[in-house]
Amino acid sequence: MNIVILDGYTTNPGDLSWKSLEELGEGQPAGGSCPITLTVYDRTQPSDTVARAARAEIVLTNKVVMGRREIEQLPRLRYIGVLATGYNVVDTEAAHEHGIVVTNVPAYSTESVAQMVFAHLLTVTNRTEHYAIQNRNGQWGHKPDFCYWDTPLTELAGKTFGIIGLGNIGSRVAQIALAFGMKVKALTTKPAEALPAGIQKAELTELLSTSDILSLHCPLTADTHQLINRSTLNLMKPTSILINTGRGPLVNDADVAAALSAGRLQAYCADVLTEEPPQDNPLLHQPHAFITPHIAWATREARLRLLNTAIANVRAFLHQQPQNVV
Repeated sequence: MNIVILDGYTTNPGDLSWKSLEELGEGQPAGGSCPITLTVYDRTQPSDTVARAARAEIVLTNKVVMGRREIEQLPRLRYIGVLATGYNVVDTEAAHEHGIVVTNVPAYSTESVAQMVFAHLLTVTNRTEHYAIQNRNGQWGHKPDFCYWDTPLTELAGKTFGIIGLGNIGSRVAQIALAFGMKVKALTTKPAEALPAGIQKAELTELLSTSDILSLHCPLTADTHQLINRSTLNLMKPTSILINTGRGPLVNDADVAAALSAGRLQAYCADVLTEEPPQDNPLLHQPHAFITPHIAWATREARLRLLNTAIANVRAFLHQQPQNVV
């Protein structure tokens, strides 16, 4: 059994182990065994995908595309495991036509992404890194008073926290916002009576116009593509903080940059951009845009959950009981 990992580096840059994947060949059903040959590539260019996966029955991928063109050139392929929750990198229709099982890893990053939401928010409201850097350079020692601040400092209690999308991550974010003493409103398909205590259901217009903080946690679909644009930004308070740890194309980057430049938005906090890695994104030049390089999911704890579930998915497939099938 040949297993090929096309882009293993981001999941495991060296602090985790793929060894358990190689050991799956031992103790197969009915006492059999199926020796596994594992090949791990840190990264794979599109032009190399078919050649590298040519002998594989099982392929694991994070961001390397397994489209119809690739799938139709891989007659040995029986399983594609996505090393992520989103599986838009796989043409699932083509895979199903060819009898290929496709799985993903749901909910592994909920805690880490929710944590990043508030790391970004507190960056804006408390500016701890800004002051830490200043004080390494001796700023505090030159002040006449026992304290100083040169940025606004904001208390979160009592503010309105808006959430678009109330899935696993959005729900966890809501819990944390409530713990901070914030009022939570959410745009969700769930009925109002099914929402946890403290969360008020709201339509988009109300959410945009009343939220002091707006956090995006909806899937990227035709309906949500560039949901945040010039028109929707104009409905928001100029003091609002917009947070995107979902998908880059949920916002129009240029429109957000223009709103920041014009003072129509206080801050934009994002862990994702439309193009990754970015080449010439206008948000990178905005002093009130706080951009992290798609790392909300990448705590060691979350990556370990990801790896363990991905291996468990392969094990279930080998035992002819596939799980997390998409």
